[in-house]
Amino acid sequence: MDPQTIFCPNLDCPARGRIEGNEIGIHSRKEQRYKCRVCGQTFSMRKGTALYRLHKPEELMVTVMALLAYGCPVAAIVKAYGLDERTVRAWQQRAGEQSERVHQHLVHQPRDLGQVQADEVRVKVQGNILWLAMAIQVQTRLWLGGVLSEHRNRDLIMALMQQVRACALCRPLLFCVDGFIAYVGVIQQVFREPLLTGQKGRPMLRPWDDLGIARVIKHYAQRRVIGVVQQVVQGTATQLATLISASQGGGQINTAFIERLNATFRARLAPLVRRSRALARQSRSLQAGMCLVGTVYNFCTDHQSLRIPGIIGGHKWLPRTPAMAAGITDHRWTISELLLFRVPPPPWVRPKKRGRPSLVMRQLVDRWAA
Repeated sequence: MDPQTIFCPNLDCPARGRIEGNEIGIHSRKEQRYKCRVCGQTFSMRKGTALYRLHKPEELMVTVMALLAYGCPVAAIVKAYGLDERTVRAWQQRAGEQSERVHQHLVHQPRDLGQVQADEVRVKVQGNILWLAMAIQVQTRLWLGGVLSEHRNRDLIMALMQQVRACALCRPLLFCVDGFIAYVGVIQQVFREPLLTGQKGRPMLRPWDDLGIARVIKHYAQRRVIGVVQQVVQGTATQLATLISASQGGGQINTAFIERLNATFRARLAPLVRRSRALARQSRSLQAGMCLVGTVYNFCTDHQSLRIPGIIGGHKWLPRTPAMAAGITDHRWTISELLLFRVPPPPWVRPKKRGRPSLVMRQLVDRWAA
């Protein structure tokens, strides 16, 4: 137990989410509990993780989540470990919610994306049809997020582009998408910045500089692709060629990287398979499975195309995960690290009260206010 790496999870504590000073002490080594010296509350070492208040061995849940993240059927896990199916589903829901928190905390940070590809997948659920839209950063193969919806419409693409916007810096950026026309208008609407003039009222919004949009339109006949049209919607051919060369090392306009990611998700998430009897019963469970598979893909899976030549220790190649290639982490995570990662709560904000603040409140504001 190391209190120097732990923060207080109490939302009413002004020291919440901060690792500094000696605010956290050890309350009980036997029960693995800490105590915050600011608010006086005690909390478990697993508070805020997927393993909090788990009544089974930690190794068992880590093994089960690893099997689920790599496509093992629930029925096989139930048979092999003697667990109830509802227990496995509940664990998957926990792990999915934990993965979603980790993804929003670490991946949804502004960075230079270069090229982004997006696509939608038709998903069969029990008694309904859902659409799953996902996006990937081509250069690092980083999964940027996914959105589920009952309709393949503008709202679905808008929600996806909002996630991509949270990950993007205002730099030259290329979007390669399929023939769905909603992408063009949504991208042009989302990727804009306010033009501050100092005047009153809502400022005008101007589009990002060097924003390129390209479409790959496939023509089908009898369920076979008979032709592919590459269309430049926004940007010049020279600009797009430069971004493609920098992000994928050359080639032409394509959506091969997002389609390969779709294949990975289909292999690891049974409801995404085109002809499958393993239908998801609820969109909530499908959302949890998507987040678990996507976060494990980002942080725990070595990608062969991302390996770099080794120099130290005689290694010919050094493997890397998409998160390592994007600079988010410096090592490949284990499933246990992912499930035990504690996402800090938002910083403490001074409560709104009338009148002059007291001396104690001024001291709290000076020390802990964001």
